Amino acid sequence: MHAPRTRVQRRPVHGVLLLDKPLGWSSNQALQKVKWLLRAEKAGHTGTLDPLATGVLPICFGAATKFSQLHLDADKAYATTLRLGIKTSTADAEGEVLAERPVHVTAAEVEAAVGQFVGSIEQMPPMHSALKKDGKALYEYARAGVEVERTARKVQIRRIDILALRLEGATPSVDLEVHCSKGTYIRTLGEDIGEALGCGAHLSALRRIRSGDFADRDCVSLQSLEAMDEAQRLQHVLPVERLLGGFDPVTLDSENAARFLSGMRRRGGWPNAERVAVFAESPRALLGTGHVQGGELIPQRLLSPPEVSAALAQQNLN
Repeated sequence: MHAPRTRVQRRPVHGVLLLDKPLGWSSNQALQKVKWLLRAEKAGHTGTLDPLATGVLPICFGAATKFSQLHLDADKAYATTLRLGIKTSTADAEGEVLAERPVHVTAAEVEAAVGQFVGSIEQMPPMHSALKKDGKALYEYARAGVEVERTARKVQIRRIDILALRLEGATPSVDLEVHCSKGTYIRTLGEDIGEALGCGAHLSALRRIRSGDFADRDCVSLQSLEAMDEAQRLQHVLPVERLLGGFDPVTLDSENAARFLSGMRRRGGWPNAERVAVFAESPRALLGTGHVQGGELIPQRLLSPPEVSAALAQQNLN
């Protein structure tokens, strides 16, 4: 007989943990593992990474999930390696080889090809992606051998830096760093650059090095988290307000803080601002977000009083 499974006693956790997602894990697998390690009641991530990809995966707990959309919408940066001369069914190393072509390109030609894709471009979402059609991810259709109609999407490629060129030998490749808007498919970009070079290409490696204000150097690995005790893991959970970089701070006294938290507008001498992070004065605690119009502070996303108290207690433990 199997021993009965021990039920995990969940607890409220509030904040954001910057995970360095390991190779081969889906974003949801990584999320569920971290949620289990922290025994957290509620968690979500801020943007899917393919199993092929590693790097920055912000995981939001509790009250932080109310602001996760901000990082879904944030710009991203990726380091990637293009293997030239081979086109695959998935535009990455996991797919079947569709075509092999000789590679006779120069550094100047690579630079020119890459430059074509900087700025506002249109991309056709790949079939092997998490984008949904009629409630079903495209990769599910692709695995069943079904091709569905997609609509090209406009994205912004802010910058592409060429980090290394290996154009000679049996495995010609290019290392790139791509800074882009949300919704950019790096596999599609790599494939398109390969076509512009006339030899084809696929991604052999992909790493997200930045998501909004969060960089990979600030992330913790899953292996490291597993080796920690619960108190050490909790120390890696950053305060909820770390999701609100670029918001103007407004601090309210206790009376106005209570009224704001109940959804009431407050009046004051604040300048107009579209994005405001609102704090209680003493003890200092995040209450939520809002905007200021005509000297009036208007609530938008609010924490509940229990969330404010729990987040404050958690910060004091850290």
